[in-house]
Amino acid sequence: MGTLGRLVSLPRATVDFANVILTTPDAAIAQTPREVVWTHRETTLYRYRSAKREHAVPLLLVFALINRPDIFDLRPGSSFVEYLLDEGFDVFLVDWGVPGDEDADRGLEHYVCDELHWALRETLRASGADEVSLLGWCIGGTLCAMYCATHPHEPVRNAVLLTTPIDTTGSLYSRWVGGDEFDVDLIADAYGSVPGSGVDWANKLMKPVTNYVTTYRRLFTQILDGQNPRAAYQAMAKWVADNPPFPGRAYREWITWMYKQNRLVSGEIRLRGRRVDLASIGQNLLVVTAGSDHIAPREGTLPLLDLVSSHDVTHLARPGGHIGLMAGSKAKQEIWPELAQWLAERSGR
Repeated sequence: MGTLGRLVSLPRATVDFANVILTTPDAAIAQTPREVVWTHRETTLYRYRSAKREHAVPLLLVFALINRPDIFDLRPGSSFVEYLLDEGFDVFLVDWGVPGDEDADRGLEHYVCDELHWALRETLRASGADEVSLLGWCIGGTLCAMYCATHPHEPVRNAVLLTTPIDTTGSLYSRWVGGDEFDVDLIADAYGSVPGSGVDWANKLMKPVTNYVTTYRRLFTQILDGQNPRAAYQAMAKWVADNPPFPGRAYREWITWMYKQNRLVSGEIRLRGRRVDLASIGQNLLVVTAGSDHIAPREGTLPLLDLVSSHDVTHLARPGGHIGLMAGSKAKQEIWPELAQWLAERSGR
């Protein structure tokens, strides 16, 4: 479109841009049919049934504590869950829910040793399978690694860890919150459950220009050029804005153990008396890293490859960012098929 055409289209584009922004909360996400299998307090286990199940081992999806797991099922046509069902997988998803102030005493052991353990048990019961595959993303990947390390005899055949923090040495997060000037105890004690909006704000400040300028400029330019980015933009923007509280104890432990003391990679974390020894991880292991990931940089995940005792270890090094790797416009063509193939090869009877 030439300069004159852009000028003529400017008023319409401005109105459309405002309309897209203002109606984002009305966008429908997480539309794939599912059923509740099990609940405990705020945690819910969902099942998505495949009409053409081909693989014996069910897949349990685990996301972070600071965002909703709807990112796995963002919108029709751009849903990882939908893709997995079409590939013949029996898919389960654990949803941590929305903690309140009464949940401030929940620590990481609650999520690893209780909720994730019980969700895995209920996945096996509902599916009738003898083993399960775990797929964790972001903090969800770290929780899965902690689970496999502390429960080495549980029936987890495969573990897929996506953009997972393991060794935080030199990371942007460790520079932000790892020093004594960041008083995590003050924050955790003041809030009980730390507001999700505060965590989201801090995350966005890691890339302020991208998050507060570039995203909106790109949206406006697309509209001005006659494209229709409404569905894609609104689904992602609605998900990004939905941030549940972070229980105070879990927040304190996550910041202290991972970023102030870097205790996971050194094997100094204990959950319910069990040492989180990454060498105890023996599952078939797939680790996926993203080259532009500033949340869990590649160099902070790679040490895991040398620490586990797994005989079957695969590393997929891909371009992209922490979320864009799996939920970007190219994910369906560039990474989902590789994940599905890796799992399919290891999910037979």
